[in-house]
Amino acid sequence: MRSVRALFVVLAVQVALGVLLITLVATDNLPFTGGSGAAGASEPVPRAKVNRFDGAAAYRGVRRQVALGPRPAGSEASRALARRIRRTLPGGRFQAVPGGLRNVIGRVPGRDPGRVVVVGAHYDTKDLPGFVGANDGASGTAILMRLARTLRPRRLRSTIVFIAFDGEESPAGTPDDQFEQRGLRGSKLAAPGYADARAMILLDFVGERGLRIPREATSDRRLWSALRSAARRAGVGPVFPDEEQGGLLDDHIPFIREGVPSIDLIDFDFPCFHRRCDDLSRISPRSLDAVGETMLELLPRL
Repeated sequence: MRSVRALFVVLAVQVALGVLLITLVATDNLPFTGGSGAAGASEPVPRAKVNRFDGAAAYRGVRRQVALGPRPAGSEASRALARRIRRTLPGGRFQAVPGGLRNVIGRVPGRDPGRVVVVGAHYDTKDLPGFVGANDGASGTAILMRLARTLRPRRLRSTIVFIAFDGEESPAGTPDDQFEQRGLRGSKLAAPGYADARAMILLDFVGERGLRIPREATSDRRLWSALRSAARRAGVGPVFPDEEQGGLLDDHIPFIREGVPSIDLIDFDFPCFHRRCDDLSRISPRSLDAVGETMLELLPRL
């Protein structure tokens, strides 16, 4: 009888520990798993005080992309994803990019059709064996797709143009010092067509646990200030600290060169950059939700 009672006690403890683990994962409070170093591990992403963006749905979007496996530009997996993005974006269409690549473009009309804001993300992954890019590629793309399905034209002054860029990553074997020349293929093609845009917002590394995104050094200060104000109103201000990280070559750079005020949402302090550990285990629905809610707060004011 004692052994049976002891077995029940052990089972009860295991069940309780399992429930605790599930709760910690769901609330982004699992210790020692932060994607951005010690600060991310000790300071979980706050829960937004508004509820307009569906972070769980964005997480499912990341999961569906990762399930396709590696998605380097021009691959069948990448082309299958492009077709899925086109079906999701309002008025979705392809824009041919040299080398057989394709941007995917959609739009949500605002009250002023001549007033345009571009929201972008790249959907290709680095051409490395086994690299599925859950954060580096899939997270920004998932938020972009969810935003396009959530925004309502009557709330917008500006028309929001969504662009999923192909070929952000340079081809396999390209030396690092040739990235600027051979990478950013989709954004280089798209940017001249939106030289009159009011703003450009890039979503890149935006899904990891413990998310903290300092201002990237080339990002427009006024637009970044508006983003931080939107984050505070949404209740997720700590995700965008009053700090700065170095400048990065990313898909916002071609728009800056066209004179468009642009910002890059990227937490580059990410230990799995271009490593196989950039998988679904690194992604937090809470982080995706915080960025999505901030964007929904910001875009109607631009």
